[in-house]
Amino acid sequence: MSLAVCIICCRRIGTSTTPPKRDLYWKDIRNIIKFTGPLILGGSLFITYEVLALKKSLTLDTQVVEKEKLKSYIYLDAVSLAKREHQGITYQARKELHKALRKVLAASAKIFRNPFDDHFSTVDLEDHEYGLWLLLKKSKSDDKMVRLQAVEEMAANHYWHDYQYRTIAQACDVRTIIGLARSKEADLRFFLPPPHLPAVKEGGLWCFGGNGLPYAESFGEVPSATVEIFCLQALVKHSEIATHCDKIEANGGLQLLQRIYQLHKDCPKIRRSIVRIIGNMALHEHLHSAIVHSGWVSILAEAAKSPHVIQASHAARTLANLDRETVQEKYQDGVYVLHPQYRTSQPIKADVLFIHGLMGAAFKTWRQQDCDKLEIGKASDEECYTQCWPKTWLARDCPGLRIISVEYDTNLSDWRAKCPVERKSIAYRSHELLKKLRAAGVGDRPMIWVSHSMGGLLVKKMLVDASKKPELNSLINNTRGMIFYSVPHHGSHLAEYSVNVRYLLFPSVEVKELSKDCPALKELHDDFLTFAKDKNFQVLNFVETLPTYIGSMIKLHVVPVESADLGIGDLIPVAVNHLNICKPKKKDTFLYQRTLQFIRETLAKDLEN
Repeated sequence: MSLAVCIICCRRIGTSTTPPKRDLYWKDIRNIIKFTGPLILGGSLFITYEVLALKKSLTLDTQVVEKEKLKSYIYLDAVSLAKREHQGITYQARKELHKALRKVLAASAKIFRNPFDDHFSTVDLEDHEYGLWLLLKKSKSDDKMVRLQAVEEMAANHYWHDYQYRTIAQACDVRTIIGLARSKEADLRFFLPPPHLPAVKEGGLWCFGGNGLPYAESFGEVPSATVEIFCLQALVKHSEIATHCDKIEANGGLQLLQRIYQLHKDCPKIRRSIVRIIGNMALHEHLHSAIVHSGWVSILAEAAKSPHVIQASHAARTLANLDRETVQEKYQDGVYVLHPQYRTSQPIKADVLFIHGLMGAAFKTWRQQDCDKLEIGKASDEECYTQCWPKTWLARDCPGLRIISVEYDTNLSDWRAKCPVERKSIAYRSHELLKKLRAAGVGDRPMIWVSHSMGGLLVKKMLVDASKKPELNSLINNTRGMIFYSVPHHGSHLAEYSVNVRYLLFPSVEVKELSKDCPALKELHDDFLTFAKDKNFQVLNFVETLPTYIGSMIKLHVVPVESADLGIGDLIPVAVNHLNICKPKKKDTFLYQRTLQFIRETLAKDLEN
């Protein structure tokens, strides 16, 4: 699908609101306008003012004046101006506004009068007012450490009034607002709500040759949400190309994607696809200002606090790509940091990478084993159940780790592939994933690889390929060990069944490469075994002993013990099936505790330093 087809067209309905012709309370507002600047009403009330006496207050050269110039804003939620409420919320809002303006003007004038003096000795300000302006000033310091400390102190404040949070939201720069969004304790009032978007005519948001969704729906009974998902999947691919990101932004894509995000609160899949697109666009620094000013930071900051690991991780990836102040790495599509997802003072000493297998995913593969006896009231308690045990259990039990989970598309059959022409072998995926991991800084620290099923073959291929490239020596030298969960080193019965019995028509490349008689599989095993013995990697192998149900009728032992035997390291059979081999039932079960022990022992020296 071409970008021209995917780029969006949003039909707008001109809307306008006419204020009352005569209203007693508008007189007061007009008086404020004369003093503060333009008034904007549209769901929220914005009052903007600029300190006009700035240059008169400063005896500095022009360059310094321009550098220290600051515009300050007050934001108040919209209030009704009905007559019956003139002694209620309207009166209180006006009173609070006048008070705020007086204090803000006083603080601003004092700061500009003494731009390099941190003391406000002659200004009658409460302590929290003094701190607000001082932190705003520090957040724009030339000293990076001063800026980081200012953001940290801002995020730690939980006692300010609403207007003070809004003042910072509108007075701080792009760098500061992103830093606040990546601060775990930051109040969501720091972030201005997204701007109001124009309404659209009936017929949907996407344009296919001019007729929008009805044109697509005319081919059959396809829900509009399904059509939008297909369009978004195409845009995800386009957003992996830098020049296409520029076109998406230039054609209003940031605004339209935001509208679609807001309209589909009940469709997490659509929302995830949209955040993936924004995350890909955030890889390009020249688009950061457009992303922030279009209102995406407030959406991402809220999503990052979600209890749902997938939603939070997608938002965290995008914010990390926007944060060039504390993050040097870039996280491309499919590479997610499970921990830490916020800025942290805890030094990162080692990496642990999780690579899923056939038909797996970055999050669901590593969830806790489903348990029918969980009490509904305790389902959210991490000690009772977790959606992703590396993010919760491992991060807590082994501090100092950066935990990354990788996601890539796989299919059992080419019938199910999103793009049948794009048939990806393990060799192709290895090349593709190595580039993404290096961009994320993988190889710069000591590391352990954790993989399930076909993911283990991909790990072996990446290490063998990296050993042949001098520029990837750091990745090899920093690899300390690996954990294999039911990896078919010598092939899988699933591949034999799929190919020989034709359970699946047109088995995918991934499935064919799992066959015992596949030459590439045997060559990979021999190359890796020689290479691993030479490097003296620490290895731990788990293998299932119970069969797995494929569908409702087929019962299959996917990876037998003899296939999971790498030839080096411990081999531990576990009484679970292929799907649950990487899903501990509880935190105190042998499967998790042995995994934790291996990681601690293998990285012991690195974590102590």
